Amino acid sequence: MSESSRIYLDHNATTPLRPAAREAMVAALVEAGNASSVHAEGRAARARIELARRALATAVGAKAKNVVFTSGATEANVTALTPHISISGQMRPATRLFIGATEHASVLSGGRFDSSQVTILPVTSDGVIDKSQAETLVRAEAEAGGVPFVSVMAANNETGVIQPVAEIARIVRSAGGYFHVDAVQALGRLPVSVSAWDCDMLSVSSHKIGGPQGAGALVYGRDDLRAAPLIIGGGQEGRHRAGTENVAALAGFGAALEETTTLDDNARIAALRDWLEAELLHIYGQTVIFGRDTARLPNTTSFAVPGMVAETTLIACDLAGAAVSSGSACSSGKVSSSHVLQAMGVPADLARGALRLSLGWTSTQEDVERFADIWRGLVARLKPAEAGKAA
Repeated sequence: MSESSRIYLDHNATTPLRPAAREAMVAALVEAGNASSVHAEGRAARARIELARRALATAVGAKAKNVVFTSGATEANVTALTPHISISGQMRPATRLFIGATEHASVLSGGRFDSSQVTILPVTSDGVIDKSQAETLVRAEAEAGGVPFVSVMAANNETGVIQPVAEIARIVRSAGGYFHVDAVQALGRLPVSVSAWDCDMLSVSSHKIGGPQGAGALVYGRDDLRAAPLIIGGGQEGRHRAGTENVAALAGFGAALEETTTLDDNARIAALRDWLEAELLHIYGQTVIFGRDTARLPNTTSFAVPGMVAETTLIACDLAGAAVSSGSACSSGKVSSSHVLQAMGVPADLARGALRLSLGWTSTQEDVERFADIWRGLVARLKPAEAGKAA
């Protein structure tokens, strides 16, 4: 089967490189120059980085000087999640980290907090953080004399469920804590704003919006607050992240940002997702769509058919020419039980069958129709007595 005949429905893992990003990368790659050098070639490389920095600052409503480029969102998350926070150069350490139960693995690991300092915030059956319990836990830390640090993702990578970020920010502020938002899946799909979300730090990634892999950023929401650097040894990124910058990747990131902010494709993509979900329910009426009754990203659907197992259906979809996922793509290619669905209280046997389809800028009506045909055939083979029952 040729690559051109395949359909790609895994944009939350990585979205195809945008032509503008490719062009910017090639232009940067053919030039010499270290961005820390003062000669003309070095200044040209620096100009490419600063152009990308301004593009990202504009995209998230931040100041360019508060953008720190990293190798990706995992590095940005681990940089942010540290007890060692300073305000105006004076240390004001965080005493406890609070993270949502459905966070990405790079946040669930706790960053640079000791495991004894990490508390998991429960979510509802819809995958939304339980604000009442979160407020109780965060307030208790503050009342005990501590400084809470809360980290939540704006939108879930597996289900697309959107968190009430601004409401969580109010809880954090009332407790005098720090607030970090993982905006990796939100950038380009939702309005992202450090001021509207009232967050101290924000993590983003290039390859989720059509830029290259290997580039991301930690964006600060205020001028006076900084996390202790994760990588030290050089003066790059205002001494907040040492190491020679990846000029080509950052140039591609900036170009993808420019294109993403000028192309409002979300309504079209949402219509494709809604059509597909209706078709999934038509094919098999007992299909479960996770997070269906709450706000979700316009491009994401996570679903399962009772009795069908993801290991089998993933391989079958791939052989039929459809690239889909069973959840996060950050588990070395393993198909395992989803901690996201477990936290939502989804029964283990149902969660074992969960698939994630995520659309993007290359997705078409033909793509979703072809997947529906593939899925109809799979259900007919694996559940022949029940296929075709309408919702």
